[in-house]
Amino acid sequence: MEKNFVAINYIQCNADYQQRFEELFGSRAHAIDKMPGFINMHVLKPVRPGDEYLIVSYWENESAFKDWTKSEAFIEGHKRGFEDLAKAKAAGQPAPMHSDFKIYQVISN
Repeated sequence: MEKNFVAINYIQCNADYQQRFEELFGSRAHAIDKMPGFINMHVLKPVRPGDEYLIVSYWENESAFKDWTKSEAFIEGHKRGFEDLAKAKAAGQPAPMHSDFKIYQVISN
């Protein structure tokens, strides 16, 4: 049996976008919660200015996570953030946030 799988999204927000980012997560649709293979998620706010937000999601396996990232629910769940990025680009402004996913396999609990 495959051990549990963890995906961590490291999100760097511009200072003026942090409140909006937190509002997006506070009003999320919880679509991920209904995905097969999803176990749990933590959204971590940095304590030190300039550090990244961490979105830590736990999955039964890597294929369940990949299915989530290819799903309509994923697109819908990230729609508002994608719209914010598109608005900044259309206005010739830098992106208000940057995201970097890293994946891990759990070897010890």
